Amino acid sequence: MKYKYIFILIAALLVSSNMSAQRRSKKAKQPSKVEVVAQEKVDTPQVVKNYSDSLTVLRQQLDSIQRINEALRQEVTDGRYFRLFAPTTFYHSGANKSLSLTPNTGDEVTDAVDQAMMSLYMRRPDLVKNNESRLREVGSLREDVNQELTQEVNLTEKALPVPEEPDAVPIGLVVVKPNFWKFKGDGYLQFLQNFVSGNWYKGGESNYSAIGAVTLDLNYNDKDRITFENKLEMKLGFQTSRTDTVHAFKTNNDLLRLTSKLGLQAHKRWYYTLQLLAYTQFARGFKANDEFVYSDFMSPFKLNVGIGMEYKVEALNKRLTGNLNFLPLSFNFMYVGRHALTSRNGIKGDHHTLEDFGSQFTANIQWKIADQITYKTRLYANTSYHRALVEWENQFELKVSKYISANLFLYPRFDDSNVRDDKLGYIQFQEYSSLGLSYQF
Repeated sequence: MKYKYIFILIAALLVSSNMSAQRRSKKAKQPSKVEVVAQEKVDTPQVVKNYSDSLTVLRQQLDSIQRINEALRQEVTDGRYFRLFAPTTFYHSGANKSLSLTPNTGDEVTDAVDQAMMSLYMRRPDLVKNNESRLREVGSLREDVNQELTQEVNLTEKALPVPEEPDAVPIGLVVVKPNFWKFKGDGYLQFLQNFVSGNWYKGGESNYSAIGAVTLDLNYNDKDRITFENKLEMKLGFQTSRTDTVHAFKTNNDLLRLTSKLGLQAHKRWYYTLQLLAYTQFARGFKANDEFVYSDFMSPFKLNVGIGMEYKVEALNKRLTGNLNFLPLSFNFMYVGRHALTSRNGIKGDHHTLEDFGSQFTANIQWKIADQITYKTRLYANTSYHRALVEWENQFELKVSKYISANLFLYPRFDDSNVRDDKLGYIQFQEYSSLGLSYQF
């Protein structure tokens, strides 16, 4: 019990000493009013200085930001660095420089970028997902990224004053009717060397001579479905021969031919066609030292009317043009005025005419081989299923100048209605070459 009171006394002393120490500490921490005023006098200049320093730092920061903005506004983007930051793409320039004898172009930046890209291609090819060719195909590769782009826009536009017009203005309406007719022609007068087989159906002989020809075309095309084509061919040539003591001169080329075609378009270049072909000659035809007349005007005269289809030929950029006529049904009429020539043309008895039906094919083609060379051909085939007639005219024209030309004419012919020749049979042939004046209109 005695020790118990001792412990209680010691504990009470300790608690009281602690409380007194705390009171002394509080008194020591709380300054007096005089000390507070003095302390405030000492701390006020320091606060002002700190505030001023903060403003200075803030101003410097604002000035720095402004300089950066001005620099960014004035900065010109250099597109040569674009490839370093864009998605990895294989560009051709680096490989081309590596394989070139002069790998450097003089542009240090471009050369350095190309070297860096080539190093990337060699070390990490797995990163390359695209290439320059594909970008050019889709149009996403720009060539002007290192150039300054400017756009000029006219925000205002001066407008001219609108003239005052009366409410009602008289209008003169002129209706021009389209002209669907076209006329053209050509002609020549030339000297020639001529070869004729001995059994030529119109007579003649091989020699030097002169020939004149005129071709007139009058065509109608309504640009819709109807065509009407007309061609008149006139050709007359004379020759002289020292071996001929009977004739001072005689004809060696004599043709008067009219071809008319009426077409109705069926499909694209195909036309339903009605064709009329009529031909005879101008003068009498002789052979050397022979008084017999082998042919004459209207002796014979041949008329053919056929119906069928026509195909318009147009190829080689319109350098090859013409037409093909397929006439499965045709009517043939022949008249021979001279009685002595009726039998030579297949007419029997005292008659001067011959009529029959048959089939016909006609082809007219013109091929402009070059600017100075033109090839014209006409193939005519007619059969009545009792006789056959085939004529193939070939003409090569060489333009020496605008008014001078040369011609080569080849004309094989088959006609089994004439007398058969011992050497050539029913085949006949004519050829001539000439040089002279020509004119187109």
